[in-house]
Amino acid sequence: MNRVSHTKRNLEEWRDRALAFELEVQKAVVGQARVIRLVTVCIFARGHVMIEGDVGVGKTTLLRAVSRALGGDFTRVEGTVDMMPSDILYHTYLGDDGRPRVEASELLRLAETLPVFFFNEINRARPQVHSLLLRLMAEGSVTAFNRLYRFPYLQVFADRNMVEREETFELPAAARDRFFMEIPMGAPSDPEARRKLVFDPAFQDVDALLERVAPGTVDYREIGRAARAIQETVTASGALESYVLALWAGLTQPASIGITLGDIDVSTLVKGGASPRGLATLARAARVRAWLERRDYLTPDDIRDVFFEVMAHRIFVDPIYALRGEEPVKQLCQAVFEATPVP
Repeated sequence: MNRVSHTKRNLEEWRDRALAFELEVQKAVVGQARVIRLVTVCIFARGHVMIEGDVGVGKTTLLRAVSRALGGDFTRVEGTVDMMPSDILYHTYLGDDGRPRVEASELLRLAETLPVFFFNEINRARPQVHSLLLRLMAEGSVTAFNRLYRFPYLQVFADRNMVEREETFELPAAARDRFFMEIPMGAPSDPEARRKLVFDPAFQDVDALLERVAPGTVDYREIGRAARAIQETVTASGALESYVLALWAGLTQPASIGITLGDIDVSTLVKGGASPRGLATLARAARVRAWLERRDYLTPDDIRDVFFEVMAHRIFVDPIYALRGEEPVKQLCQAVFEATPVP
């Protein structure tokens, strides 16, 4: 068997496992099929994830189910205003003899077997903490106890407190750019899913609920190899490449393609962020989406389906319009899609 056919067969097997992985996670998390699909895309594109949602919508349950289905460990930290970078790396306590002790954190102790690290309410932590996290995300390593700890399988998941603004710190642009996607997660809209969450006792006991998820449906140690094969195998036509480049031009210079957005001055709207790395990330996500849809080529639908979650947090607008929240970026993205011919 030649290398191409061998790779194709392996990717078909991996796709079956990825789809089975989604079904396992759905045993613990109902009414969130799109969120689970986007998380799956991030996992097989090897990207970090920001999950945004209200309190109590199941973000932690989702990540614990993901970790269990991956067959690896799971650890989390809570962002607080008095948190220091060292709190991620070690903790101190008094031993039985009354002397102070310093021990490596769970993050360091599980470094070689950890696929999921969850940073809860990341914007409660100070910028110094964000800097350490940025290195962990960008390089997959940190230094502590006079040694270098490497994290060969780690993906960082975080969420932001979007309700309370006191004692919170906005993430710098560099930190937000390191998140592959920002995925919104709200309460499910499906009536049956809502009924289960409120009245089914199974959903009131998270530990028992997670027992439904078969452990190790996907081997987290092999995902990196599958991810590389997906990127090498799924192709883009010249027309599709031109389409993505046209979208990019529309984002950075919307006035040049005749876009108007009500009272927004589009000539000064975008200040930066729609970078080559951002568009490369979009292509990576779209390839995984195409693969999950059983294709080895990209279509415009693949681009459009992941566009907002990949690109919106990478588009930085004039502070005047930033006060309106996400709405100007949403309007811009929609207008760019409407103004760009689909191949």
